[in-house]
Amino acid sequence: MKILLVGSGGREHALAWKIAQSPLCDTLYGAPGNAGIAQHAELVDVAADDVAVLLRFAKREQIDLVLVGPEAPLVAGLVDACAAAGIKAFGPSRAAAQLEGSKAFAKDILHRHGIPTGGYQTFDRAEAAKDYVASLRPPIVVKADGLAAGKGVIICKSKKEAGEWIDAMIIEGRFGTAGSKLIVEEFLTGEEASIMAFTDGKTIATMPSSQDHKRALDNDDGPNTGGMGAYSPAPVVTSEVYDKIERDILIPTVHAMNVEDKPYRGVLYAGLMIEADNARVLEFNVRFGDPETQPVLIRLKSDLVPLILSTIDGTLDQAEIEWDERPAVCVVMASGGYPGKYQKGCPITGIDEAEALGDVKVFHAGTAERDGRLVTNGGRVLGVTAVGADLPAAITRAYEAVDRISFQDAHYRHDIAARALNRPAR
Repeated sequence: MKILLVGSGGREHALAWKIAQSPLCDTLYGAPGNAGIAQHAELVDVAADDVAVLLRFAKREQIDLVLVGPEAPLVAGLVDACAAAGIKAFGPSRAAAQLEGSKAFAKDILHRHGIPTGGYQTFDRAEAAKDYVASLRPPIVVKADGLAAGKGVIICKSKKEAGEWIDAMIIEGRFGTAGSKLIVEEFLTGEEASIMAFTDGKTIATMPSSQDHKRALDNDDGPNTGGMGAYSPAPVVTSEVYDKIERDILIPTVHAMNVEDKPYRGVLYAGLMIEADNARVLEFNVRFGDPETQPVLIRLKSDLVPLILSTIDGTLDQAEIEWDERPAVCVVMASGGYPGKYQKGCPITGIDEAEALGDVKVFHAGTAERDGRLVTNGGRVLGVTAVGADLPAAITRAYEAVDRISFQDAHYRHDIAARALNRPAR
């Protein structure tokens, strides 16, 4: 098969790494890719959200399968365009991708179908939103309705701060059209976790749980980022909680999308708040998470490509999936200053030494090759991922690998997965 992988981050490198292992993959292209993806694929200089050019390329090269990594091309309708051209594409349709493309759409689906989530209201006028805020007790969550590159969710400690963010979104246009409509949402307490599942619209195949680390600094301090690391599985998702998530959230959501005449196929990602062994939905993503995909996919022992095809073809009920029981940890090495301003073009060394430790895979995110040298090319640079016999062993191996890699002003958290180790005995 000739396969086109769309995207350029650590998630896409993990996907490229798995796809390249498949006997079904004859040729792999990455658009636009990165230096890590280039180890497995021929790179194509096309932006991930340029639907028209991606479709032309797929037609010209007679691509058999398009696998879409990031959310923007899904929301823009790349899967629909491929389907209309007779090309198999993995991911939800434009209509179904509204689960991530519109926070209001997702909350309305949850509310209409009785799927557990927090209370909310939707607004496109600032004064009405602030009137609602006046009736709430802080903290208060203000979310831009549309795609805001992971920066559109604000946890406000006071009503005044909530009002300022409402003005910033609706009046000042801080997030462009993504914030012209917003939701004001109940603040949920508990511990966050993520669950991803393959679904063909009839069957779900749930992946192992994971937990992301959004804050830039240790102890969950500092600004929010795209994710500074993740581990799998997350102990907060006990077998009982896992079953509840499938029964009360994932299956009902897939059913709800069918009822709403927007059948969902692809990967459904549920960002969850777990409290007292119950889960409520914080948000949906309509694709593999990043960096959660790295520690989850490194545990996948099965061939990914047949899973992808069965999801597209509606035969997921016949798929057999095998997972490595060992836990995995991913530590993101970022550029100094991230998520603020940072420098690009810094040489990277030590990746081969890190992977030589064994049970380690270094996934590239913001990397490029310049004059034959590997250099930094983004905020999140590498996802150093390791498996171990148990979680402490996986953590130790991941940080041993991190210690062997260097680039100027490299920044990373030192406490990835520490929360799992510090959980009280039950």
